[in-house]
Amino acid sequence: MKSVQSPLVKVPRKAPTGIAGFDEITGGGLPRGRTTLLVGGSGSGKTVLALQFLVHGAQNCKEPGVLVAFEENSKRIVANAASFDWKLAELGPKKLFFMDAQPLPDLVQSGDFDLGGMLAALDVQTRKMGTRRVVFDALDVVLAMLPDPASRRREVNRLHEWLLARELTGLITLKAGAEEAIAIGQQPLGFMQFMVDCTVLLNHSVVLGVSQRNLRVQKYRGSGFDEDESPFVIGKNGFEVAVARTPGRGVDTKVSNERISSGVERLDTMLGGGYYRGASVLITGFSGTAKTTLSGAFAQAACQRGERTLFVSFDSEASEVIRNLASVGIRLDRYVKNGCLRMISERTITGSAESFLMRIKMLAQQHGARCLVIDPVSTWAKPGNALTARSVAERLIDWAKADGTTLLCTSLLDEMSSQSEGSSSLQISKIADTWIHLNYLLQAGERNRGLSIIKSRGTAHSNQVRELILSNTGVTLTDTYTAGGEVLMGALRWEKERADRVATEVNEVAGKLKRVRLDAEEAELEVRVKSLQTELLAKQVEKELLVRTTASHKGELSRGLTRMEELRGADAAKPTRK
Repeated sequence: MKSVQSPLVKVPRKAPTGIAGFDEITGGGLPRGRTTLLVGGSGSGKTVLALQFLVHGAQNCKEPGVLVAFEENSKRIVANAASFDWKLAELGPKKLFFMDAQPLPDLVQSGDFDLGGMLAALDVQTRKMGTRRVVFDALDVVLAMLPDPASRRREVNRLHEWLLARELTGLITLKAGAEEAIAIGQQPLGFMQFMVDCTVLLNHSVVLGVSQRNLRVQKYRGSGFDEDESPFVIGKNGFEVAVARTPGRGVDTKVSNERISSGVERLDTMLGGGYYRGASVLITGFSGTAKTTLSGAFAQAACQRGERTLFVSFDSEASEVIRNLASVGIRLDRYVKNGCLRMISERTITGSAESFLMRIKMLAQQHGARCLVIDPVSTWAKPGNALTARSVAERLIDWAKADGTTLLCTSLLDEMSSQSEGSSSLQISKIADTWIHLNYLLQAGERNRGLSIIKSRGTAHSNQVRELILSNTGVTLTDTYTAGGEVLMGALRWEKERADRVATEVNEVAGKLKRVRLDAEEAELEVRVKSLQTELLAKQVEKELLVRTTASHKGELSRGLTRMEELRGADAAKPTRK
């Protein structure tokens, strides 16, 4: 939820902290030229956040800074900070100065004192450096030495006015337990939160044995901010705060129409050509349904395309995964050796879901991975992480999309629950682009693996349940065989296939016999046709001969009659003898 900002309130300029996520929830950083109070218990990260704020100012904003340490020696602070990639040694005292102001252990307090002397020395140093940022770390240590609340309030006011007069961006850290931070207003130094312009609370707690860190901006005068509690982790680069996806703070998703193979040819056909580049794929199923096998097939296909791939396994050691997948024709060892594939086993790593996400993002970026496999992501929902795991999984998908990384996650289902991904506390199937479900079918005393595509956004996909076959030659899917509306698998499918083969062979033999009979009948008809043609020809010849003979007879008869008439005529012309 975001606080409502009045249009009449002038938004203060912001001093960026360089902390991923924190600058987003504060709208740019801490109020520039004003004072911020940072409250947290032991180990919550107060000094780390304060030092990172100073380092970012000195390195990236050309704003030299001073850290006044009231509790821990500055040399120890620098030594502890060496574990971060901040390169403190390159800054030097002209850009980042450490002032030790710890009370001596054997100090015996006699009478009243104030911070005037310390501020005078600090004033000389800030003018010399051109300081713009100042941190007072563990101010409560020295304030506890003052005799009464009035004295404490007086010195805090003195320090606050000193910062405002010089328009310095100040950050004061204060110790408080988890419960005290929530009710800081009722604590002896609670008046400070009403004095400062911004208050940030850090909380470090343990939930069911799992360490959880959270941050909340309690107030920010003159500026809008996210009021909700945000998880954070401390890693190699320092603070990293989880940012919720809100309107106006979306993810710049890289959309692609390119298809990439799942590693199983027939599954690619069912998906209309494979997964989309940069898509998020979820494979759910019970233990032993071949989730890791499909993950390995996808990783192998990616490496065959020359794409760097990161495979994170929470169930088995990397060497075991490589060995097991080799039994089904998936050989990942060659790609591990040539550096294209990196196998990471997180089986023995404990921590919060936030720490898992940060480590995976760091490993993926270091490896330059274009494809990422997490097997299984449901491990994040173990006790202690149940409240945050779903948010972490959603942010994992958002990050992968923004980075253009193709993400494949598996999720282990509870065999005692219903056969649906909804029984998982993560419930990331709603935002996954492709959801493939694996299950067992018990038929004829056999347990066989079935695969179905629940959804695949943006593409036509098969709605059929296919049997998943694993063999030493690889992974494949069988054709669909049904009987009475039920999908046949295993022995029943084999019997159906055999019956289909026998029926095909019978049909082929019957067809051959019919062709032979038809050939014989055709030959017989051809002989009969030839015989009839010969007889017809004979009749035609006979007819022609008859016609010719008849015509000849008529001609002879006509000539004979003509001759007779001629002879008769001659006889009549002769004179009669008397």
